[in-house]
Amino acid sequence: MQSSHPQPPPSVRVLQLVTSSWMAAAVSAAAELGVADALADGARPVDEIAEAVGAHAPTLHRLLRACADIGLVEELDGAVYVLTDVGEALRSDSPTSMRNFARWTGLAADRNTWVGLADSVRTGEPAFEKVHGQNVWDFMRDRTDVSGIFDDAMTEASRQLIAPVVDAFDFSGAGTVVDVAGGHGALLAAVLAANPDVRGVLYDQPDVVVGAKETFRGLGVDDRVETVGGDFFDSVPPGGDAYLLSNVIHDWDDANSLKILANCRAALGEGGRVLLVEAVMPERTEPSPTVSLMDLNMLVLCGGRQRTEAEFAELFAEAGLRLTRIVRAGLHSVVEAVRA
Repeated sequence: MQSSHPQPPPSVRVLQLVTSSWMAAAVSAAAELGVADALADGARPVDEIAEAVGAHAPTLHRLLRACADIGLVEELDGAVYVLTDVGEALRSDSPTSMRNFARWTGLAADRNTWVGLADSVRTGEPAFEKVHGQNVWDFMRDRTDVSGIFDDAMTEASRQLIAPVVDAFDFSGAGTVVDVAGGHGALLAAVLAANPDVRGVLYDQPDVVVGAKETFRGLGVDDRVETVGGDFFDSVPPGGDAYLLSNVIHDWDDANSLKILANCRAALGEGGRVLLVEAVMPERTEPSPTVSLMDLNMLVLCGGRQRTEAEFAELFAEAGLRLTRIVRAGLHSVVEAVRA
């Protein structure tokens, strides 16, 4: 059955693909300027928007025309613009906000790293250090202006997976959940809020966990959670019933992932489980460009990767664990393992 929409010639399609980075740059620029916040109260003429965001009005008009073409705003008569439903997700105060993620992908720290993709494919090594002169972790440590935006971007991205994971996976009866590298504890707090009999331990770098108190207090679970600072390459808090790692293992190659998983296995309580929240790479029968491009992003940034079910099973086996099931939760899944 033929599509009702004629396909463009191959050369045109390639042009569309290679210029998609221009579209992404327009989204990032709108996010950086705060255009969506300026339109939070409704339609405004471009001159007013420009004054609100500190931009050159005629040039902002050019950006907004492009944003209208890709569905972030709608242009009304008289160069008046209004947010679309998609554009609402660039508002700072939206519960589904992705503004800081869009800002992050517009920074040289992320965007310029992709210049090294071909070299990464040739060598199997991340491009970040070659492009920026430091590995991504040292760069973030030394550039707090960048790492602040990155941290906010990761918080926004993590927020989008919380409800699907908590809805899809049964944490009841988990006893004590240790959230390894859990940041400010947003996922753990939601797990505890949905499961009143579960207790939690948030484990991350000491300077990170200090920022988690408000997260737990805000959901009324602060009396059931402990925060512990440390390094998961050295150890993780012992005796947990479930070790939860959300988008952690995809940051690392197999050798480093094995160190983390082996530490979790050593710390497991009797009958305990390791739970990885990851976007599982599908087999080739199920195309998933979001996950495959995420995989390349992990490659160029830090040498990490998205893994298939078979690759998770093999990684677990090397760490003395056994994959038991994968529970789908939207784009992400909960990958469960027990002691082998």
